[in-house]
Amino acid sequence: MRLVWLALGWLALGLGAIGVLLPVMPTVPFLLVAVWAFARSSPRLGARIMRHPTFGPPIRAWRKRGIVSRRAKVFATVAMACGVGWSLYFGLDARIVAVQALICGSVAVWLCSRPEG
Repeated sequence: MRLVWLALGWLALGLGAIGVLLPVMPTVPFLLVAVWAFARSSPRLGARIMRHPTFGPPIRAWRKRGIVSRRAKVFATVAMACGVGWSLYFGLDARIVAVQALICGSVAVWLCSRPEG
């Protein structure tokens, strides 16, 4: 089972790294999954992510108190709105866009309800 957690950790870390380069893909949520998976397979790797100067503070804030910064909330909400807007612009089926908008709207409401630090 340790190898499954390790593989999941590396996969999440890789997706988080891609999120650093792509503006519409989140980074920190994938790193949270990576830390969670590494805690079960390689605590050393999880601790290394937690100590990262850029990504460590938001991960520690989330793990301790469920805090999401206002900047992260705004960025995530705007990115989701842009994603729905692009779907409309490129003419995706209205049903698909409606489902996408419902999911993104639900995530945005949940995200905005988190405490700020």
